[in-house]
Amino acid sequence: MKQKKILLLGGLRYLIPVIKAAQEINIYVITCDYVPNNVAHKFSDEYHNVNIIDKEAVLNLAKLLKIDGIMSFAVDPGVVTAAYVANELGLPSIPYKSAIILQDKGLFREFLKNNNFNVPVAKSYSKDNFSFDELAQFNWPIIVKPVDSAGSKGVTKVDKNDDIESAINDALLHSFSGKFIIEDFIEKKGFSSDSDCFSVNGIMKFYSFNNQRFNESAANPYTPSAYSWPSTISEENQKKLKVELQRLVKLLDLGTSIYNVEVREGVNGKAYIMEMAPRGGGNRLSELVKYATSVDLIKNAVKAAVGINDFDVSQLGYNGYWAEVILHAPQNGYFQKVVIDESLNKKHIIELDLWVNKGDIVNEFNGANDAIGTLILKFDSQNQLENMMNCQESWLNIIVN
Repeated sequence: MKQKKILLLGGLRYLIPVIKAAQEINIYVITCDYVPNNVAHKFSDEYHNVNIIDKEAVLNLAKLLKIDGIMSFAVDPGVVTAAYVANELGLPSIPYKSAIILQDKGLFREFLKNNNFNVPVAKSYSKDNFSFDELAQFNWPIIVKPVDSAGSKGVTKVDKNDDIESAINDALLHSFSGKFIIEDFIEKKGFSSDSDCFSVNGIMKFYSFNNQRFNESAANPYTPSAYSWPSTISEENQKKLKVELQRLVKLLDLGTSIYNVEVREGVNGKAYIMEMAPRGGGNRLSELVKYATSVDLIKNAVKAAVGINDFDVSQLGYNGYWAEVILHAPQNGYFQKVVIDESLNKKHIIELDLWVNKGDIVNEFNGANDAIGTLILKFDSQNQLENMMNCQESWLNIIVN
């Protein structure tokens, strides 16, 4: 039988487990982007230097390589390209038009509003069509962000008019399309959630919600700095979110796909779908879901991309209380070491994955790309998890000179 080929867009380290999962089931892995030194290319079977946001260039490459599937896992800029190429070649994928809606925060908010989902007041702009008169429609404080970026880059919470211009400029600096969105800031009750889900033939088969945590003292306090499973969102709102996510999958005809889903429970009691990207999440979220539930979303996503309709995504409970800390430097400088105090019992440490060496230049935490590693932990109870995560600074120290 002919060996299947998959084209993966991007080359970040989050692709390494995807490459390994594909190779384990005898799929030939090709990676592409315009950064030959990206770490994931060392693990793929073949690499091509092609810009992943150039849809026609990637399409031509895909035709040349005669691929069986294409995926942009944890790589936001490639999602629309992957859908475009797959649709053009008749390969497994979500519809291209749906990918465009899901990947543009302005279009997504509009779609949610038009289909009666809970949604904040929101509107997207280019720099040329924005007027300060527009600000009267929002309920302050507001959030300003690019319509088309991930990893919390270019996101600013704004409390007063004087800060709006700098927030817009920062958003535009991180926007591929030159557009930004302004929306009401929805104050969350407890923790927001950012985890991965999976649908098969238009039916949501696997949901996961978590507690998304932030470091308020970080350079960018809106960049997630830790996660934990299970979620503390109320059972009632988790049920509502499952219904609404299923409705979204049907409305957009999404078929079979993995999703990175961000939701939150507002202090107003309402549940909101903030984002639903048709890709695996960054920050190793699918890997943590596998730790916590034994469900291998990565392998299932690879199968879906190449048309292997043999899925194992049964909804399972959590086998314990899990946390992931996104390691990051407290300031710019030269990395020295990670110090974990003995107050964190070693039995709780499942994995320490460090991506830098002593003496490497590291940056303060402005976005997900500034992470220097991850720490995976398992606890015996929710209380134990919360107690340790709430005093993280007492047992975790990252030394930078």
